[in-house]
Amino acid sequence: MIARRALAVLYAVLCHGSFAAAITCMVANLWTGMQWGLGTLPAAWAPLVNLLLLLQFPVVHSLLLSRRGRPVLARLAPRAYASTLAPTVYVIVASGQLLLTFLAWTPSGVIWWQPAGFGLIAHLTLFGAAWAFLIKALHDGHLPLQSGSAGWQALWRGGRPDYGPMPSRGLFAACRQPIYLGFALTLWTGPVWTPDRLVLALPWTLYCLIGPLWKERRFAALHGDRFDAYRQRVPYIVPRFRLPS
Repeated sequence: MIARRALAVLYAVLCHGSFAAAITCMVANLWTGMQWGLGTLPAAWAPLVNLLLLLQFPVVHSLLLSRRGRPVLARLAPRAYASTLAPTVYVIVASGQLLLTFLAWTPSGVIWWQPAGFGLIAHLTLFGAAWAFLIKALHDGHLPLQSGSAGWQALWRGGRPDYGPMPSRGLFAACRQPIYLGFALTLWTGPVWTPDRLVLALPWTLYCLIGPLWKERRFAALHGDRFDAYRQRVPYIVPRFRLPS
């Protein structure tokens, strides 16, 4: 029991430490228009490497949830606890991908527009609202699963991860993919506009629109008629808020 719980603590530290570091770097870089990256590649190589950084996140992020990717995910934990720690390992990998993108990015140094005064306040408000929306969506989507704690907590207890019910309340009652929507909103609401940020926001927003389609296939297979009924009454990604009658 002691060894199992020590392993749970180790994965908890890795999971939440990497998650916090990734969010910090993401906020800082989006706020500065992707000029906070630490990459120092020459101009001839920077665009290619930045492109690879952009692509690795959506490709690996989706691959690890597929049948082909699950064995890869399982290798990142001790064999006896691989299925238990899967939610935690997934968040560790995703956080590492975000850290890689935002830390290794080589900035162009070109700034198109940087607001001041009221414009800066307006962008700060929008940026904060986008992050608040994303945090609320993560909470409504069963936070222990979204944050990775479901895995290491299950290991600590000696049980199975709690994946929670099919999300359908809170922001999930307004649209089926509020997490992806919130993520996309954070890409567009920072105050500094640069070519770097545009290059980041366009493909990742496209991923936020297309990526959930594979997720919905898994939900349809897992929840059957319940998900079909939910899909019919709730829009995909554009929220539809109902006023109380």
